[in-house]
This record gives sequence, structure tokens and C-alpha cells, in this order.
Amino acid sequence: MNTKSQPIIYKSISELSRQLGMPEPLHPLIALVKYDITQLSRDYAGRSFLINFYKVSFKKNFRGQVKYGQGYYDFEEGGLAFLAPNQLVTMSADKQAYEGYTLYFHADLIRNYPLGKTIHQYGFFTYAVNEALFLSQKEKNVMTSLFDSIAAELETNIDAFSQDVIVSQIDLLLNYSNRFYNRQFLTRKVIHHDLISQMDTYLAGRFAEPLSSIPTVLEVARHLQVSPRYLTDMLRSLTGQSAQQHIHNRLIEEAKLMLSTTRLRVAEVAYRLGFGHPQSFNKLFKSQTNTSPSEFRQSFN
Repeated sequence: MNTKSQPIIYKSISELSRQLGMPEPLHPLIALVKYDITQLSRDYAGRSFLINFYKVSFKKNFRGQVKYGQGYYDFEEGGLAFLAPNQLVTMSADKQAYEGYTLYFHADLIRNYPLGKTIHQYGFFTYAVNEALFLSQKEKNVMTSLFDSIAAELETNIDAFSQDVIVSQIDLLLNYSNRFYNRQFLTRKVIHHDLISQMDTYLAGRFAEPLSSIPTVLEVARHLQVSPRYLTDMLRSLTGQSAQQHIHNRLIEEAKLMLSTTRLRVAEVAYRLGFGHPQSFNKLFKSQTNTSPSEFRQSFN
């Protein structure tokens, strides 16, 4: 077996730091790498790692345009990428990929804080790499200041308030990231509306034939080549609805068409749309329209 093809698993930040030639972290549950000071070992370029902690990478500069679908990203000055624990990371062989900062922090750091309960709400930790947050120069300055503040706090002698301050700084960093992602969704409206159109075309094609199951967010996201959470966050930003709600809306519109233009029984409509039980279809239809499928059909007679 070729061991170089196997991912390297790191359960502690100290272990990762030693392996990559980073300085020993000043706190056991968090590390901040500033690449204009620290040069990583190139021995593991191209290798994959499985890390047991959160990772936030801030790349200050990019070389050339970064393509997004049929278009290009809005800004090239810098960007952020996020990873949740237990995800694979591949170490880049490009030295330019390491201009900026990388923040690692363990879930135990935030476990007893409100952030420990709300961090799952930051969906960008599960976005794909090509769904990174790209920043304007002004936004990049804000992020640089936040990372520098974390670095300064980590270099201060640990006291009774250190962890409180560090967690609040991470919380602020994530809140700004949320704000800038919302801006990104809005400034790419044309691209994202095209994505919504592709989604609707795909669903229309699925509804044209009897379904064995209801289309899922994962299925649609795979077809569109985006991550499920990115699809949901993008739709919610532009339409106020999640990807699941969008699918259900299209499903109900298709059901209305069948009920008003065919003689199919309600149960047959349910089965054609992928419902295993007509009762489930009736419940969803009524929750969306405030009327039952039968009552809706009667309104056309």
C-alpha cells in the first residue's frame, strides 16, 4: 500500500504544528500562522490531512482571475476559506497560496461559550473551496485587523480573561464573514439567478416523469456542482427561502398543475411526485396552500 496516498490524521494543533514546521502554539487549543513570518515545511506538499479542529484561511493576494461557473469572482485582492473539523485538507505546492494567515482552533476552545452552540449556524464552514469568500480591499483591511488582534492577544501572557477575549474575537471574525458573504451573494445576483434558473430547469425535468422519491437538496446541489449549504444560504439571501423550501414550492406548483388539468386521483399525484404515502403529500400541500388537494381540485369544478 502506498502510504503517501493515505491522509495524515491530526487530532491536536500541537501535533500539526510540529509536523509542518510551525512554531509551537502559544495556546493548546488555538494557533495562528502568519505566513510573512512563518514558512511551512514543503515536505508534505500535495499530501492530504484530516484535521480535528476548525480552520480559517485568509489569503491576502491572488494571482490571475478565479473562475466561478461561466464567470469570474468579483474581487481578486484576497479571500477567506473555512473548514469544519474532520474534513480533508490538501497542502498546496504553490508558495503564493500561503500569503496571509491561517487560524486553527479546537471545538473545546468554544465549547462552554455561546459560540459553541451557534457555530453550526455559520454554514460557510461546509462550503466547497470554490465557494470561498472573496473580499474587496476595504473588507480585506477589516479582516487583517481582526487577525492581527487575535495574534496580539495570543502573544499576551495567558490570564483568567485570555480565553474569553480570544473567543469573542473569533465570534467577531465569523460575524464579519457572515456580513461579507451576504454582500457576495448580492453582488453576484446575475450569476446566482442563473443558478436558480438551472435549478428550476432541473426540477422541471425531474417532475416530467414519475418520481421514485422527492428530489433532495443534496441531489440538486450535486447537479449544480455547489455545496448543499451554499445553495441554501444563497437562496435564502436572494429569495428568503431555503433550498428545501424552494424544492417544496416547485413540487406544490407541479401538484397544482396535475390536480387542475388531469383526472389522476390525489394518491396517484402523490406517488408520481415521489411521495411514499399520500398522507405525507396531503400534509405538505395543506401546509403550503392552507387547503387540501381534494379541496383545491374541487375549486376548479
